[in-house]
Amino acid sequence: MSGAAIIAAAVGWLPGAGMPVAALLAVHPLATLNALLNGLATVLLVTGWIAIARGQWRVHRNLMVAAFAVSTVFLVSYLTYHALVGHVPFRGTGVVRTVYLTILATHVVLAALVPLLAVAMVLLAWRGRWQAHRRLGRITLPVWLYVSVTGVVIYLMLYQLFPGPDPAAAASPAVASGI
Repeated sequence: MSGAAIIAAAVGWLPGAGMPVAALLAVHPLATLNALLNGLATVLLVTGWIAIARGQWRVHRNLMVAAFAVSTVFLVSYLTYHALVGHVPFRGTGVVRTVYLTILATHVVLAALVPLLAVAMVLLAWRGRWQAHRRLGRITLPVWLYVSVTGVVIYLMLYQLFPGPDPAAAASPAVASGI
């Protein structure tokens, strides 16, 4: 798959495709960046899996290194965002809140495993332990994909479908009044 095809696929998958720009800009830029990075990681993981299934191990290696790098940047951005903003409450109610909290709980538990699994995969590949790499990959890929996809779903639910008040506006009476 060419780089242009990967980028075209990423744009189709990323949050914000078809959304008004104003809706994206109303959210803290790091929150949107985090969703974009999760979407890109998803595309890289899927195309990496397709590459290895086709026997294109060099393409697979490059895509997986890129997925690892994108996920590392995501982790730094995510931690920075939450250090700056803190907790953002979900505004949905009823059944949708239950769905959100279920997705969030499974996402958080599995997200804690992804760095460990990803580093183990890199180390196994680095050492040429291909059978162990393949065995662990059968666990790592679905977990990593689930975390990446649900990261985008959480972003959409929290910031686009059920947004709360603008944190900057809430922090400053002058901004809230339009002054």
